[in-house]
Amino acid sequence: MKQVDVILNKLSELILSGKFEDLESDTLEFKPVPPDGGQWKKRYESVNAFLNTRGGILVLGIKEETISGKRTYVHTGYSANAEPKLKELSRQFRNKAGTQMELTDCFPPMEIRSFLNGRIALVYIDELSADRKFCFLDGVAYKRVLTGDHKLTDVEIVAQEEYKDEALQARELQVMQGVTPEDLDLDKLNEYIQQLNRVVKIETIKPDLESARPFLVRKCFIKDSKVTTLGMLVCGKHPNDHLGFKCQVHGYVDAPQSIAQDKQDFADNILPLMENSLAYILRNIQVGVSVTQGGSYRPQYPEELLRETVNNALAHRDYSINKHVIISIKPGVHIAIKNPGAFRKHLLIEFPDHAIPLRRIIPEAKPRNPKLADVLRVYRKWEGRGIGMATLVNICLANVMDLPFYRFYTEEVCLYLRAGKLLDERMERLFQGFDKYLQDRLNGADLTLEQKLILSYLLKSEWANDRDDFSILLTQDNNHCNELLALEKAGLVQRHPSSPHLYPVYYVDRTLAAVNYVSELRSRFHAAFDDLEPTKKEILSVVYRFNNYSKARLVSAKQAAYVLWYEGRQNGTIEEFDVFYRRIRNAFNSLLRDGFVRKVQKSGRVRAGYELTDAVPPTLLT
Repeated sequence: MKQVDVILNKLSELILSGKFEDLESDTLEFKPVPPDGGQWKKRYESVNAFLNTRGGILVLGIKEETISGKRTYVHTGYSANAEPKLKELSRQFRNKAGTQMELTDCFPPMEIRSFLNGRIALVYIDELSADRKFCFLDGVAYKRVLTGDHKLTDVEIVAQEEYKDEALQARELQVMQGVTPEDLDLDKLNEYIQQLNRVVKIETIKPDLESARPFLVRKCFIKDSKVTTLGMLVCGKHPNDHLGFKCQVHGYVDAPQSIAQDKQDFADNILPLMENSLAYILRNIQVGVSVTQGGSYRPQYPEELLRETVNNALAHRDYSINKHVIISIKPGVHIAIKNPGAFRKHLLIEFPDHAIPLRRIIPEAKPRNPKLADVLRVYRKWEGRGIGMATLVNICLANVMDLPFYRFYTEEVCLYLRAGKLLDERMERLFQGFDKYLQDRLNGADLTLEQKLILSYLLKSEWANDRDDFSILLTQDNNHCNELLALEKAGLVQRHPSSPHLYPVYYVDRTLAAVNYVSELRSRFHAAFDDLEPTKKEILSVVYRFNNYSKARLVSAKQAAYVLWYEGRQNGTIEEFDVFYRRIRNAFNSLLRDGFVRKVQKSGRVRAGYELTDAVPPTLLT
C-alpha cells in the first residue's frame, strides 16, 4: 500500500471517530478548497514551499478546526470550481529575475478520489532540481519547515544563486566523446522510469532507445546526441569501459592479517556501485550480538549511517577527476572513505594560526552534482537536507561512535568514521579530574550526560584541528542547543573570536582544555622539574589537576595510570596496561623519594593518595 493511502485511511478513521492526530508533515498539507479565487494564495504558498524544499502532497478538501479547545479534521470536499486553478499551478511561479518558470515536469498527474461521502483532490508536487531553485510567488520564495511555510531569507536566496552559477558547470553533465545513445541500456533506463512512477505514473516505459530520446534529453542523460557522464552512470552499458576510475570503488582492510579476499575493486553503474560498496563494508567491520533484539547482529557502526556515507561519497564526488573512491577499513579503529573532490570554500571555517586553531566544516544540503542527486532521490538514495553531516553529528552526540572528521589531500577529501564512543573512558576520567571545578561553575550542579557529550565533541574537535583535520560545525540542527547555552552561561564554553557571525564556533574553557601544567610546575619546582623524564612530568600534571580541580583532591597511582593510559595508549591489552601501571607506580615511588609528591594516608571518607609538595624538593636544592 502506498504511503498516501495509509495516510488517507488514517485520516478517515480520525474523522469518523472525532479524534485527532497530527498527520501533516514537511511533505504533507491539508487545505479546504477555497470558495473563491482570492483565497488561493495560501495554497500557492504551500506549493511554492514544497517546490523549494523536498516536494510534497497537497490534499484539497480537508480542513482542521478547533472547537472548545478540541482539534478535529473536517471533510469539506472537493469542488469542481477548483479545476481551473489547479491547471494553472505550474504557471504561478517565477525565478528571481521575475521570468515565469515552466514547471509542468514538477507536477505529476493530480488525482480526484472518492473519500467518505464526497471527494478530495491530491496535488503531487516534486522538488525543484537544485540548479533551478528557488521559485517565487509574488516576489517571495517560501520553504517548508515541519508543518509550516516560511519565507526564505535574503542570505539563503543569495547563497542559492551563487550555487546555481556553479551548478551550470556540473561535472556529471560533461559530454563523453565517442559515446552514443546506443551505448545506453534500455532495461536500466526502464528500471529508472519504474522508480519515477512509484507514487503516481508520470512516464511511460520505453520500447526502444529511439522513442526514449526526448526523455533522455530532458533528464540530461544525452546532450548534443552524445551520452553525458550522468547517463552512463545511471544506465550505461559497460560503464567501466567509458568512465574509467569514475565508476570504481576500491576497498581494502588495513590489518596485518589481511588476505587477498580483503581487497576488492567494484566497477559498475551508480546504484549497484552503492549497494556493493555498502555490502563490502558490512562484511568487513566488527559486529556484535544484540541481547535486546533476540540475538540479532549489531554492526559496529549503524547501518543507516554507513549507507548514507557511501551514497553521499558517490553522489558528491567530483566527476571531472579520474580517480576512484577508496574505502579503507581498520577493524575496531575506523572506516576511512577517500573521495575525489574538495569542499566549497564558503563551507570551510579555518583559522589555523589562532592560539586556538580552528578548522570546521559547515553542513550544507546542496549537491555537487544536482542532476545526479535528482536521480538518486528517485531511488531514495539521497534526501537533500544535509542529512549526511547532520546524521554524522547526531549519531556521534548519541554516543554511538567517536568524533568523525575530514582530512584534506590535493584532489581528495577523506572522511574518518571512528569506532568507539564520543564520551569514552578518557573523557569520563578527564571530567572526574575536574569535578570540583565543574560543580563550582555550574552552581553546585553536576554535568548532565548531554553536557558531557557537548564538551567531549568540542574538546575532541580541538584535538582534531591541532592535527590539521576538520570537524563538523555544531549548528542548530545538531547541537543540543539548550545544553550548549547552559554551558556558555556557566563559562565552560565560549564563542571563538574568529568565528563567523552566522555560524558561531564554540571552544571549551581553557582551564578544562589544559593538557599539561608545565608552567605551573616549573614555577613551583624550578630547574628540578626540567630535569625530570617525560613520564614523571606527565604524572605531576595529573597530580596537579586532581589537587586543584577535583573533589577528591588526592590521586592514587592507579588512577593516574588510567588517566595517562587513556590519554595516549587506549588500544593496548590488559597485560600491556599492567606493565604500564607498574612503571607509573615505580615513577610515583621515585617522585616520593625525591620530594616532588607526598602521600596522604586515608582519613575518614578521604581516600589515600598523592599531592604535590610545596616547593623545590630539598634533596635537589644543591
